[in-house]
Amino acid sequence: MGGGLMLYMLGTLTLDTRPFNADRMSRRASADMPSKGVMGGFDPSEFTGEGRDIMTLSGQLLPSKIGGLSELETVDEMRRAGTRFPVLRGDGHRFGWYAITGLSESHHDLLRSGVGFIVRHRITMKKVQPDSGAGQQIIHALLSLFDGI
Repeated sequence: MGGGLMLYMLGTLTLDTRPFNADRMSRRASADMPSKGVMGGFDPSEFTGEGRDIMTLSGQLLPSKIGGLSELETVDEMRRAGTRFPVLRGDGHRFGWYAITGLSESHHDLLRSGVGFIVRHRITMKKVQPDSGAGQQIIHALLSLFDGI
């Protein structure tokens, strides 16, 4: 992890400047506050909890120069399996647990292998309840990453 720095971690998968990169992050989060109709005044609202929380990470890979396709395949496998994982930003901020709801990839300047010289990707994630069964495994794996720091 190059001195302990990284951009984001999705469970045990690291997004860094290479080989698997992210250069944009966006997040939309809401709160649920349904209104109750009353006579002669504003409809009072009641906070009922967190609403949807959607995070998107996107970037580009140079597979023929620095790799990154195996990490992209790992993301796709996490999506297919419905894996729940904690998201950690490089400065240590923990966003909570997410699951991948969408993955797009776009190959540009195709090489003879059919793989793009440049591969752009976009990972869309939704905040979810923690997966209690995987928690210990992920915590152990994360801690092992920091042993070398």
